[in-house]
Amino acid sequence: MTYKLLFVDDESDLESLITQKFRKKVRAAEYQLIFARNGQEALQKVQEYPDLDMVLTDINMPIMDGLALVAKLNDMVPTLKTVVISAYSDIKNIRKAMNSGAFDFLTKPIDFEDLEITINKTLAHVKQLRENLRDRQEKEEALRQSEACAREKAAQLELALEELQRTQAMLIQSEKMSSLGQIVAGVAHEINNPVNFIYGNLDHVSAYIQSIIDLFELYQQCYPNPDPKIRALIEEKEFDFVWEDLPKILSSMKVGADRIRKIVLTLRNFSRLDEAEMKQVNIHEGIDSTLVILQNRLKTKSDSPTIEIIKEYGDLPFLECYAGQLNQVFMNVLSNAIDALQEQMKELPVSYPSPCIWISTSVLNRDWVRIIIKDNGPGINNCIKGQLFQPFFTTKEPGKGTGLGLAISYQIIVEKHGGRIQCLSKPGEGAEFAIDIPVRQSARVQLKAS
Repeated sequence: MTYKLLFVDDESDLESLITQKFRKKVRAAEYQLIFARNGQEALQKVQEYPDLDMVLTDINMPIMDGLALVAKLNDMVPTLKTVVISAYSDIKNIRKAMNSGAFDFLTKPIDFEDLEITINKTLAHVKQLRENLRDRQEKEEALRQSEACAREKAAQLELALEELQRTQAMLIQSEKMSSLGQIVAGVAHEINNPVNFIYGNLDHVSAYIQSIIDLFELYQQCYPNPDPKIRALIEEKEFDFVWEDLPKILSSMKVGADRIRKIVLTLRNFSRLDEAEMKQVNIHEGIDSTLVILQNRLKTKSDSPTIEIIKEYGDLPFLECYAGQLNQVFMNVLSNAIDALQEQMKELPVSYPSPCIWISTSVLNRDWVRIIIKDNGPGINNCIKGQLFQPFFTTKEPGKGTGLGLAISYQIIVEKHGGRIQCLSKPGEGAEFAIDIPVRQSARVQLKAS
């Protein structure tokens, strides 16, 4: 190892003396000697040789003296050690230099034996300082790496915990929807049997009653003057009106039974939530069945008017999809629209336009269809739109929303069906959700922006 020593002195003879004294060490590459004539020149040398090991400087020099140099070196390179050289008569300045941070001092005329001892002592101290510094830096680096590793592990654990919580919440939400589907399926099954029994027998009852009416009319023709008791009973019971009204009653009963059958059919359509396989389905049936489930929320209430549903269905092909999961998406989006409209109606005057939800479907191309669900509610701010599909994000009051509905919808549309769902909304202009789904899951096609 070669030590670099800077000698600062305005006496020209000193350079030759020092060079002569340490010629063997210079030749053996133990020392590299550097010289400067004043403090200012010394500072330039320090810049030129940033790896200097020590500085030996005279105190009394032109331009910049040794005291000013020591002070500047302490600010510039705290680990660089300085030895001051001056006459005994200058002991006051030597004391100042030592107080300013000089490591040691020598007196003139220089005793080269003392000089060598002082240099060795200073270099040993510098070496120890650098080893201590290197050791501290290594420990600090190890500590930083350990802290970074701990932070990384903590971040990984936090992400794992968040993912676990998200997965758990989504499983709970999916289980709720699955349970709803099972309940709806059970109710539909229980209603279906007696309704079919009633509906199937109405035709027979109509035929039987028509036969009785025909018999009664024939009896009136054959016996125009019946017994007074019979005539009195006919007048009392208003049989003429009964015979006229009875077919109407039977017809309305048949209409009601038929309506119940259709409701049961839509309930069974919605209860596809537990179907695990992809099937070819009519997507309109899924939307209609969801509206049946939500029908009670659409009706007039004390604090909000009826929410009008406007359907503009296109001529869609059958979609290859998880029908029950898509019904869940429709349920989540429509429920949010209803919540927004009902909340708006509490704050706006009666003269405000009636709440309305538009549902439209269309074919984008041979591989894709689009479903749009739009409302005339308060709309959504741009700062919120980017977070809509994040798990647990909700703008609803505590207890009124889990923040999972749209996150699960995104998962179903994007991950399960390879589609796209986006929100197009501005404050005061309602909210619109556009859902794009491939017609065939077996051959997904990347949707190109038109």
